[in-house]
Amino acid sequence: MSLTATRDAVVLTGEQPLLARVQRVVEELLDLARDGQPLDSGQVEYAARALRSGALDTLGSELTEVMLVSDRGKPLHARTPGQRRYVKAIETHDITFGVGPAGTGKTYLAMACAVRALRAKMVSRIILCRPAVEAGERLGFLPGDLQAKIDPYLRPLYDALYDMVSVERAQRHLERNVVEVAPLAFMRGRTLNDSFIILDEAQNTTPEQMKMFLTRLGFGSQAVVTGDLTQTDLPHQATSGLHHVIELLDGLEGIGVVRLGSEDVVRHPLVQRIVEAYDSRRGSLASAADG
Repeated sequence: MSLTATRDAVVLTGEQPLLARVQRVVEELLDLARDGQPLDSGQVEYAARALRSGALDTLGSELTEVMLVSDRGKPLHARTPGQRRYVKAIETHDITFGVGPAGTGKTYLAMACAVRALRAKMVSRIILCRPAVEAGERLGFLPGDLQAKIDPYLRPLYDALYDMVSVERAQRHLERNVVEVAPLAFMRGRTLNDSFIILDEAQNTTPEQMKMFLTRLGFGSQAVVTGDLTQTDLPHQATSGLHHVIELLDGLEGIGVVRLGSEDVVRHPLVQRIVEAYDSRRGSLASAADG
């Protein structure tokens, strides 16, 4: 297919049915613009990704649906069809697993859903945790007391929170334990009622830790578990609790599993190409091993 732009027209030439799909996307974008809907580059990119994946059933509503408006007035959208499936799974399941490479919005979108649930009074608190396994680093060598040691490690969770909630509001929530950020080990022995719980970097849990976390879920609560199975920092040959639990629970009623891919990466465009290169390399090595 080729595209030619003139002063007052865009001319597409190519074969059906691709042309029909492209025409539909362009017409939907024009209809939204005529209706006064603001369109940004992220929404146009969403439309392009939906075109490539064939996920065009409800494109118009998906382009305009706002998940959350941050305290600074920034509207947050799911920016790929895969991200939309992920958000829908969180909305319709008590426990959701979001698995995929870096940059696919696993943690960010889970945080947006958590803040939205807190604002709507669907839950009374948000609990954010990570397993204490570091990418080549040890917490014991960091300066300060325990809180000073774990704060840098939990920083990605704080970053996502601060992008949606003002620093002042976030600090109030943290002081009042409306939002709690802690290592996974701090969850042992607790029952978490009326809470939205996010377990981040879950590929670094053991099966025992994953079982411990999932059995903390109390009445009126929901959990989102995120991770990237290609970036496990566990000791060599140790079994990832995330890999184990997905095999064990996928298909169980009340459990949602969403697998995101390189097509869902929404960071710098180069990140998507890096992820694809690593995936291709891993696939080649697997094929060589099978041979």
